[in-house]
Amino acid sequence: MITLYFYLEKSLGTFLFMRKVIVMKKEELDIILKSTNDAVIVINAIEKITLFNTAAERITGFQEKEVIGKPIKEVIISTRLPYVLNSGEAELNQRQLLGNTTIITSRMPVKDEEGRVIAAVAIFRDISEVMDLTHQIYKLKEMQSLLEGIFHSTQDAISVCNEKGIGVLINPAYTRVTGFTEEDIIGKPVTADIAEGESMHLQVLRTKQPVKNARLKVGSQKKDVLVHAAPIIVDGELKGSVGVLHDLSEIKKLTDELITAKQIIRKLEAKYLFEDIIAEDEGMLAALQKAKQAAVTPATILLRGESGTGKELFAHAIHNLSQRRYNQFVRVNCPAISENLFESEVFGYVEGAFTGARKGGKRGLFEEAHGGTIFLDEVTEIPISIQAKLLRVLQEKEILRVGSTKPISIDVRIIAATNIALEEAVKEGKFREDLYYRLNVIPIEIPPLRKRKRDLYSLVLHLINKYNQEYGRKVEGISQEALRSLENYDWPGNIRELQNYIGRTFINMKYSEKIIEEEHLPKFIHKDVSFLISEKENIDNTAKGEDKSLKEMVAKAEKAYIKEVLKKYRGNRTLAAQELQISLRNLYYKIEKYEID
Repeated sequence: MITLYFYLEKSLGTFLFMRKVIVMKKEELDIILKSTNDAVIVINAIEKITLFNTAAERITGFQEKEVIGKPIKEVIISTRLPYVLNSGEAELNQRQLLGNTTIITSRMPVKDEEGRVIAAVAIFRDISEVMDLTHQIYKLKEMQSLLEGIFHSTQDAISVCNEKGIGVLINPAYTRVTGFTEEDIIGKPVTADIAEGESMHLQVLRTKQPVKNARLKVGSQKKDVLVHAAPIIVDGELKGSVGVLHDLSEIKKLTDELITAKQIIRKLEAKYLFEDIIAEDEGMLAALQKAKQAAVTPATILLRGESGTGKELFAHAIHNLSQRRYNQFVRVNCPAISENLFESEVFGYVEGAFTGARKGGKRGLFEEAHGGTIFLDEVTEIPISIQAKLLRVLQEKEILRVGSTKPISIDVRIIAATNIALEEAVKEGKFREDLYYRLNVIPIEIPPLRKRKRDLYSLVLHLINKYNQEYGRKVEGISQEALRSLENYDWPGNIRELQNYIGRTFINMKYSEKIIEEEHLPKFIHKDVSFLISEKENIDNTAKGEDKSLKEMVAKAEKAYIKEVLKKYRGNRTLAAQELQISLRNLYYKIEKYEID
């Protein structure tokens, strides 16, 4: 008979413990030990193996007949059974590496009736599979947490039902869209949220096929939604349905906001498209075709043409066809900026750069146009001292603010325009030759109106429609006689002059008149010699009454003539400067000098 003392101890639900003395025959004990899933090793008082069951064979890889009678340390090097044998103290639920296997083991002394330790027993189990299972469970929980996070944070409204059509899950976005809470949906039929239409969940459960773009009304407010639904199939078995709802009212609102934003951008920035440019003449059509081809490239463009031919219109259209169309379009009227302010306005300045500089500095127009297009109108009026900085922008793609030594990288597409021959300006030393070559990458010549008379009729009709809206008129067209009169004129002011001329024509017409006749056309104004004669007479009469210096008399005549030319062109300073044969900058100076309104 063998007497063993086992202490019952639960460890991972797998270990065998006993609290009472079991006395049985050795044959019965062998059968029990061989059939248990727990490995058992027993050593005697001299540390030799006396019992090695089947489970121990499986875990260690040794056979019972090979190890019985051998010292335990020759078989299992890391064993602590000798320590338990000598100390008489049990070690319960200890983790131990056994080769490549991790085990949980309990080691206990075996005592006789007098309390002497006569053997030691180890009961252990391979927990590698348990650890793998635990890792898989952890990963599943991690994935579940991730999916729950996505499910609850997405802006799409989602609902899930089981195979019986009962709601099991909704997310916060679903509550926001429909107004229903979890208490209203979970555990209820999927038709609970439908105000009008058929439940897509039921259709999916019936057909086992997904449904897309279904229109429904949900909730007490009958909110219009777009639904996508799909079956949930696990191992070939239908487990339920998942649906995604999109609030159509919100989509419509966002669409309207986008349209409005685009309209505002077009209105405030680049307003015109190539479709807005009227052209039937071959020369103008060729210019349009070249501009369209250039628009889709990042190259610098130089628009050349007389004043009033529509260079700015081309610049707008090029920007709106380019890849930069959703970014800034900045127009710089070069002659309108005084020379001493030009650098700070265009390139910006840092705080303290000069007296009166804004705190924190100021972004220049090139920085404002970053990512978009900058249009340099009348580029020849840029001061020669500033042209070197513009050349740096073209070469290095960076600007330097006034008062700063730190360059700022920019991404700007430059469109320049001029109404004079740049080649002549280069020869006269008014324009840098290296800058000319940098700007003249893609030159586009826009023909003057006198060379595109074929477009005149279409332009007049366009202007008639424009002034009908502005003046509340219903003019329908122009007579052949009146059109011939327009065709016989050279239009030195080009489209701008034609626009003003048709506007004056409307004033000459009665509200009941529908067709522009020759009698309605204002007289074409050329240089009025009689004005000069009369003005000379006024000067002579003034001279008789009081003494005036020649300088004062010339200044008075100059002021009077500038006022008359400005009046002729309805305040258009570009046309006036061209008529006076002076630069636009010089004209601005004289207007300020003589205090001309």
